[in-house]
Amino acid sequence: MAGDIHSEVVQLGAYKVEKGRSSVSGLSSGAFMTVQLHLAHSSSFAGAGVIAGGPYRCAESFRAAAPVPEDAYELNALHLCMNPLVPQTTPDAQHLARLAHQTAEAGEIDAISHLGGHRVYIFTGSKDSVVYSSVVARTREFYELLGVGSGDIAYDDSVPAGHSIITDNAEDSPLGTNQPPYINNGGFIQSHGILRHIYGDLNPPSERLSGRLVRFDQTEFFGNEPRASMSRFGYAYVPKAVEEGAQARVHIALHGCKQGYNFIDFTFGQSDFASQPPYGNRYITTTGYNEIADSNNISVLYPQAEGTDNSTTQNPDGCWDWWGYSNPHPMRPDYYSRNAIQIKAIHGMLSRLGG
Repeated sequence: MAGDIHSEVVQLGAYKVEKGRSSVSGLSSGAFMTVQLHLAHSSSFAGAGVIAGGPYRCAESFRAAAPVPEDAYELNALHLCMNPLVPQTTPDAQHLARLAHQTAEAGEIDAISHLGGHRVYIFTGSKDSVVYSSVVARTREFYELLGVGSGDIAYDDSVPAGHSIITDNAEDSPLGTNQPPYINNGGFIQSHGILRHIYGDLNPPSERLSGRLVRFDQTEFFGNEPRASMSRFGYAYVPKAVEEGAQARVHIALHGCKQGYNFIDFTFGQSDFASQPPYGNRYITTTGYNEIADSNNISVLYPQAEGTDNSTTQNPDGCWDWWGYSNPHPMRPDYYSRNAIQIKAIHGMLSRLGG
């Protein structure tokens, strides 16, 4: 059936892609990574979608949280950047905007000026108890401070949703749910709203997919280094017209924690296959990206993070790195820069596709 995941493993292909018109979106850790990737390679993108995510370098909001940088970043991530005790302790958008400018001036990310004219979708569910709405509000402020016009930002905090990407699938969790698989039924397909905001008028989504959902070996993009905490395989949906040579755009869809295709629970640092949840590939196949991409010549890239819990990397929930667990040198963090192992890998995939 068209759109099924092929069992074979292929090399990620190259297509005719409009330069500088790619985009990225994500949920939760994927949303934090969306902001990092967007800033690191803003010249490659036209916009971004942030669902329940905080501003750039959020984990460095309060450096004095602990004597050791790694501990300080983790404490910031767990508290100030997710569920601050009171609104006054949410991340300081002005401080983080200054950090972004400094990072760009140091040549570690693209020039901030590229963000002008970008279209940014920002969403927080009013029932989200994982990443509080007060944090996500700072993301809007952060982008405005960097020159993204208020008219180019779609900000929505009005939906009584829990921590989730929203669909209209009857089988998904109730709208206010705050638990895995973090895909909730709210009567609308959020991915469609994200892409429509970024790209403007789009054709209606396809009722039947024309293209292929391919599985590729993503280890070639990160050298199979364990600290990357990335899975062996990544996925991409390529519409038939794109495979046949039509000009395309690329959208990168970043899953959240516990949403990778091979997520496994950890118990005392060991993989617990007996309690492996049946989420599988739901973020890849049921969140609606493929259907609207198919009818608009948009290829969708689904990079995959995976859980690791050992002496090298503590990432048991398979989150994208937005607090520094993948840093090669604890005293010199690079998780937010073009040199970060995950950002470099994802941008390498985008470049391979042609974007």
